[in-house]
Amino acid sequence: MSSLPDSCALNLELKARVADLVQARVVARQLTTRPMEELVQLDTYFQCDTGRFKLRQFDSERGQLIWYQRASQHQAKSSFYKLVDIFRPEEMKNLLATTLGIRVVVQKQREVYFYRNVRIHLDQVQSLGTFLEFEAVLENADQIPLGQKQLDFLCSQFSIADQDLMEGSYSEMLEDGGT
Repeated sequence: MSSLPDSCALNLELKARVADLVQARVVARQLTTRPMEELVQLDTYFQCDTGRFKLRQFDSERGQLIWYQRASQHQAKSSFYKLVDIFRPEEMKNLLATTLGIRVVVQKQREVYFYRNVRIHLDQVQSLGTFLEFEAVLENADQIPLGQKQLDFLCSQFSIADQDLMEGSYSEMLEDGGT
């Protein structure tokens, strides 16, 4: 069994543009294996020498610090991450902004559907548009081929074409002027 670096968790991720959010919801509801969650997320990315580091705020009382590292590429990509739940996220944001500096802020409405171990995100991102993201949560690197099969299946269910696939993150898109 392959181990993960520095006790990180592992996802296999894929992101694509969505032209028809209503149709994507229909497909997601047909596939879901758990109740859908609706979230409003404010992600503040900070300067970081390795990987990406952000504070995700759900509301004034709850947030998460998230560090992750992954390649920017159009096909599915492995993402190693660490996540810590926090309270008083606005205070944490002020501290991190002072010490590290803010790179960019991403605001989105997210619908989360679950297909087995895969999180299906339907995201409406301010200033960018509508996207679909798959995150296959894996226990170890040996499961990457299984995760790839799951993402391939979901791509076929959602009729995702190669030209719809996204290379980078929302933060990178905003830094590049929304492209």
